[in-house]
Amino acid sequence: MVNGHVFVALLAAFVLVVSAGTCAEQPRGITVFCAAGLTGAFNELGQIYKNESNVSVAFNFDGAQILRTQVENGAYADVIVSANDKNMRELSTTGFLNKSSISVFARNWQALIVPKNNPAQIQKLSDLAKPGLKIVMGVKDLPITNSTMQILDKLAADPAYGPKYKEMVLSNVISQETNINFIVSKVALGEADAAFVHKSEISPKYADKVSVIDIPEKYNVKSEYAIGVLNQSKSSDLAKEFIDLVKSADGKAILEKHGYEVP
Repeated sequence: MVNGHVFVALLAAFVLVVSAGTCAEQPRGITVFCAAGLTGAFNELGQIYKNESNVSVAFNFDGAQILRTQVENGAYADVIVSANDKNMRELSTTGFLNKSSISVFARNWQALIVPKNNPAQIQKLSDLAKPGLKIVMGVKDLPITNSTMQILDKLAADPAYGPKYKEMVLSNVISQETNINFIVSKVALGEADAAFVHKSEISPKYADKVSVIDIPEKYNVKSEYAIGVLNQSKSSDLAKEFIDLVKSADGKAILEKHGYEVP
């Protein structure tokens, strides 16, 4: 017959072993809010991170301004990635983002895209001022919109284009989209004649449906992509590990493969 004290000890040991096993089986994961244009590159990075660490990554891809608003309204995420530093600064200022964790991991130039068959016969930037064109842009706070406005300001300041150039181009805008993927899609499907986009953010599924017109460097704007850990994160150690992967040699190789410049 088993002694009562021995039985209690054995039972406690059994509970401990079962509990430990249960804890070990608990899946680990992080949530990353990421600018939509980075979908391809970050899906690859997320898979590598899962393979190496057995930590799953749940992505929410959308416009940077939408992601910021979601966080401000209580949505949970561990990491946030933006195509400019404006949204990161605002989240840091309001206490949502750990300022010391913010870093730039990639850069990007802008380009003009037109449908492959180019029905509007757009060959150069000056063509965008022609009446009757259908141009698609982003909503006000979308990073590509900020870059587009800077480019138009530079062009309008050049006598070759004239001070009314920006106004004439904007008069051709037929739609304002909430993320870069929607912008590219509109052009690829022929629903718009042209759009400014981040050069590397043309999804592979649309690459053969659009043509790229380069913007001379003197008019162009370089975007900086920033990443950081949100203060609400319950897995900040895992979030930092993921960011380390993004900035590692393997991470940089993936970003370069997708057309980004890396520091």
